[in-house]
Amino acid sequence: MKDFSFDSAALGQIQAAQQIRAVLQASLKAADPYRAVQAALVRRGEDLYVGGERYALGDFKRVLLTGFGKAGVAMAQAAVEILGERVTDSAVIVKHLPGAVPGLEGIHFYPGNHPVPGEDSVRSTQALLRLVEGCTAEDLVICLVSGGGSALFTAPVEDVSLDSLQQLTQQLLASGADINEINAIRKHLDQVKGGGLAGQAYPAQVVALVLSDVVGSPLDVIASGPTVADRSTLDDVDHILEKYRLGGHLPGEVEAYLRKARTQGWETPKPGDARLARTNTQVVASNALAAQAAVEAARAQGFHAGLLSTRVTGEAAVVGGLLAGILCELAGGDGILPRPACLVAGGETTVTLRGDGLGGRNLETALGAVQGLEGVEKVALITLATDGEDGPSGAAGAVVTGETWSRARALGLD
Repeated sequence: MKDFSFDSAALGQIQAAQQIRAVLQASLKAADPYRAVQAALVRRGEDLYVGGERYALGDFKRVLLTGFGKAGVAMAQAAVEILGERVTDSAVIVKHLPGAVPGLEGIHFYPGNHPVPGEDSVRSTQALLRLVEGCTAEDLVICLVSGGGSALFTAPVEDVSLDSLQQLTQQLLASGADINEINAIRKHLDQVKGGGLAGQAYPAQVVALVLSDVVGSPLDVIASGPTVADRSTLDDVDHILEKYRLGGHLPGEVEAYLRKARTQGWETPKPGDARLARTNTQVVASNALAAQAAVEAARAQGFHAGLLSTRVTGEAAVVGGLLAGILCELAGGDGILPRPACLVAGGETTVTLRGDGLGGRNLETALGAVQGLEGVEKVALITLATDGEDGPSGAAGAVVTGETWSRARALGLD
């Protein structure tokens, strides 16, 4: 894992900047996809161990390496170092195609689109499906799953065009719906989500290594759960559409398909489905692990440190205001920790679009804290996306201090 500079003018002006960077680095190390796969895949000769399960590699005619997500390259690099010559063929869908990576010369990477699925996602998904088509019980499919997988790995159901799926995705992202709700709808409109990939690879043995970007790490939500049973139903889809007042405003093809699905009783694979009996899905890294690592590093750096929560959800701007309030209490000596203090929180906030700004949940959370921290001395709120991408902003997050509000006004910014 490389070291990051955490380049920020505001952070550079903080007296404890070096210690803070060490805390951030520790959190990223805990979420590092390469390290996570290296720890999860244990090979002893021709025996492969994953989550307590043993796989005799000599029993398989083919070992297929598949994957989709923004961390696909790093995860593939770790897997290939362990599996080596045993990898028969591959198809890994990523947001950014890699250049020359030592050891990955024979691995097939395909481009996808994120955060909204596009033509590249559909074409690349078909390439991956061709790889697992016709699998037998003598095949082992290794599947590497990370954030962004829902958009990168896409195969719309019949009668729903990519254009309609794109419109729906934009509506959901702008509505304020959380990732559980968004993916519940995606699963019912896609052939590979909600256990769909495992169903298409059956009867092969499927091992999925998952880098979780979802609060609580529910396996059927991360990347829309392509290798596990789906707990959501068409009734849930109806409730979500009603909650965000989207019913009657969806693309016509989507409305028509959902009506037909309800009439015909079409559902995603549920617990007990025989096609999922030969799958082993393991979470290898998560937001919670990154948060706990940050707490431990903060203590090592001399802070009084604590974990506030790993399940922070809600509107990003509101959460930012709440975090500002907690910082103000710490600054006034009324907080839950004595100074120097470091409180760590993790989760996944949502953003309801009301303008044409550019950013993601981390920048929005930071903006929500700016006014509440005005003039407060020796405090900082740092928001960070552990995958390095906060929406389409090109930034990983932001730093807010008690001086941010006055700096903004001096620059003529709202």
